[in-house]
Amino acid sequence: MSAALAPFRLAPWFSPRPWGSRSLLPWYDKTIAENEQPIGEAWLTGPECVVETGPHQGQTLAWLAAQNAAELLGPFAAEGDYPLLMKLIFPTDKLSVQVHPDDALAQETGFARGKTECWYFLDAEKGARIDLGLRPGTTLEQVEAAIAEGSLEERMQQVRVKAGDMVFVDAGTVHAIGPGVVLLETQQQCDLTYRMYDYGRPRELHVKQGLRATRLQTAAGKVRPRQMESHGGLHSRLIEQRYFMVDRYDIRAGETVLVPPSDVPRTLVGLAGDACVQGPDRRIKPIALIASHAVVLPPSAKPYEMLARENAVIVCAEPGRP
Repeated sequence: MSAALAPFRLAPWFSPRPWGSRSLLPWYDKTIAENEQPIGEAWLTGPECVVETGPHQGQTLAWLAAQNAAELLGPFAAEGDYPLLMKLIFPTDKLSVQVHPDDALAQETGFARGKTECWYFLDAEKGARIDLGLRPGTTLEQVEAAIAEGSLEERMQQVRVKAGDMVFVDAGTVHAIGPGVVLLETQQQCDLTYRMYDYGRPRELHVKQGLRATRLQTAAGKVRPRQMESHGGLHSRLIEQRYFMVDRYDIRAGETVLVPPSDVPRTLVGLAGDACVQGPDRRIKPIALIASHAVVLPPSAKPYEMLARENAVIVCAEPGRP
């Protein structure tokens, strides 16, 4: 492992979507004009995200991964890109009913990996729901017929959600996010989505590919957090799956929490409060954890420190080993 690459912060990359929002407050000081498409997603660790601190300021994450693969990616160096994509999602309408392929199926079509993901709900209106998985006993033939009839939602399981819920979305799970929520998504770095039904919106559907990717039963569902030992503050393990592990740190003002050494890169996302992260090299000044921005921690044989100037909430995502 090399300690040559210091932590750095990324600027989010905003993706317009027809179901998105025209106001991203309070997550971002950003309002979208009526003649522009609403914003559906803010990518925090996407290839297009631009480094905004340190010597590589102005370069994209994709460029940095290509030029400093060993230092940034550790055991993922051969894959050539950052292993996890984190994003904030802002739906004001239903997202399409969709499904993502697993690794094997994605690789058949030329992609490096599939798309398993999880959703951490930051906000949810009363009664907010998602559609997650097919109802027991549903067949692929019934799914195909329901798509043609416009009744696919009736074949899906409805799940109520609230702020603080974590939901695992296994590859092959037919799903749809409803309006009235804001969520932090952590997923394999892959943007391969098969849109199976879109409520009549004029967007391309991928029914044949979606049916092939669909699994009638998956491990998708809500995940209960686990309390973990931590050096100061509270540390909750929100989810631990094959492709990612996501922790939440609640750090009290004036306290410091150690992020232990690791051979894989990790991502910090500030959700509330005022905090910063200090790398092993004390000659480099700490990086502020700006709300709804990502700070990348390259692999390190020494711990990082998160310091809270006021009470802070921070999420840390770590990829599963290849």
